[in-house]
Amino acid sequence: MMPKQTTDVDRLVGLRITALRKARGMSQTALGTAVGVTFQQVQKYEKGQNRVGAGRLREIARLLEVPVSAFFEESDAAGQAQEDVFGFLSAHGAIELLRAYAAIRDDQLRRDVLAIVRTASRLGHAPATEGTA
Repeated sequence: MMPKQTTDVDRLVGLRITALRKARGMSQTALGTAVGVTFQQVQKYEKGQNRVGAGRLREIARLLEVPVSAFFEESDAAGQAQEDVFGFLSAHGAIELLRAYAAIRDDQLRRDVLAIVRTASRLGHAPATEGTA
């Protein structure tokens, strides 16, 4: 008998576990301990190397306070928006940036920070130009 191969769905579930775990500020070790596996096993789930069983996925969803359906693809516009959010959350530093932004209490300061980030984003996409001296 051939061993079961992981699929794109397994990788999608893994990416979403990662994003939701980080959003909760939970380590792989803490998640693993809570569901009865090692942090190495959590790493394998998150990379899509190992499949997550139904019962364990339900327990992970409970711990991350989301419905089990949050780990699976949606086919409508809301699903696409959700996919975009998971893509953003998986970017290095995104969770920390969101936490820091949410901690800013002053509305004007928040708008200023947003303006700075937007400017940095535009500069990051601008083609490099040679300076003339």
